[in-house]
Amino acid sequence: ILKCAPFWLAAMLHLLLSVYILTFLMGVPTNILAFCTFCRKVRRKATPIDVLLLNLTISDLIFLAFLPFKMKEASDNLAWMLHYELCPFTGYVFYVTIYNSTLLLTAVSVERYLGVAYPLRYSVWRRPRYAVVASMMFWVVTCLNLSIVYIMPYSQWRTGSNGSTPVPPPTTCYLNFTEDELDILLPFRLELFLVLFCIPFFISCFCYVNFILILSRLPNIGRRRRLRCIGLALSTLIVFAVCFGPYNASHVVGFVRKESQEWRNVALLFSTFNACLDPFIFYFSSAAVRKPGVHRGLDVHRGLDVHRGLDAGVHRGLYIHRGLDVHRGLDVHRGLDAGVHRGLYIHRGLDVHRSLRCWCS
Repeated sequence: ILKCAPFWLAAMLHLLLSVYILTFLMGVPTNILAFCTFCRKVRRKATPIDVLLLNLTISDLIFLAFLPFKMKEASDNLAWMLHYELCPFTGYVFYVTIYNSTLLLTAVSVERYLGVAYPLRYSVWRRPRYAVVASMMFWVVTCLNLSIVYIMPYSQWRTGSNGSTPVPPPTTCYLNFTEDELDILLPFRLELFLVLFCIPFFISCFCYVNFILILSRLPNIGRRRRLRCIGLALSTLIVFAVCFGPYNASHVVGFVRKESQEWRNVALLFSTFNACLDPFIFYFSSAAVRKPGVHRGLDVHRGLDVHRGLDAGVHRGLYIHRGLDVHRGLDVHRGLDAGVHRGLYIHRGLDVHRSLRCWCS
């Protein structure tokens, strides 16, 4: 089926099957646990980050549900021995969930960055429904962009049909292509690299790098918590690059060489393994997974409480007026009159600290 030497083909098949099985055994229970936890959290009190992580968990579970078909393919030496109608649908779902994960991980990075860089302004727009809309858009974008993965196998099946006698289906699934098919497929893969990998990756880099820079300048964040948050940001970014980078790099190499690279299946293993890495990232980066329910009353920080009964005008007065330089150590002097006391100015670092609690507390 592939042109590589028999030894390397056998080694690759064993590697594919081993990683598929390991990912399935590790990913299914951990993602089910994360799914149940986020469902409880969203049902109790939804936040945008919980909605995004819930959708990411759903995407991983769908991916894992179709992974046994890829196991069967690897055990059959990459020949498609199942009913051929399953081939386009399996490949379609397989790649849609992979690229949907990149978009959702990018949205998570944006949410974390906005919560730290613009805590007051972002609090006005921090609504779960916006995360729901964004998640739906991600599903639509990936489903539309990956539609050729569903169309191509049917096109290969019907190539050469004279309309009177049925043509037997191909023996492989989305693996071997003619030159005419590559003329369509290679530019499509390059578009996936640019739109669904490069743009999300650069956005994630911008968000996490600035996230780290902001944390490094805050004086009121404990050293241990600061290092923990920075480590989580870096590890999430590294996982993004390592899991999705090699496979997307094969798109560029294939476009330059005008051929479908044989090592694409091996590069895809990194993206496959991401399905069982995500729950561990959730565990360390989300208080919802680590301590569900513990943050119900965490609107208070070091005895500072913003009263819910403030009217709309006073609540809007919580924002720091333009041009006003609030001293670092200034909270509220006891001798201030009632009007100033009601227009309570919150130190920016305290809002950042509150925002961090939902990620690295």
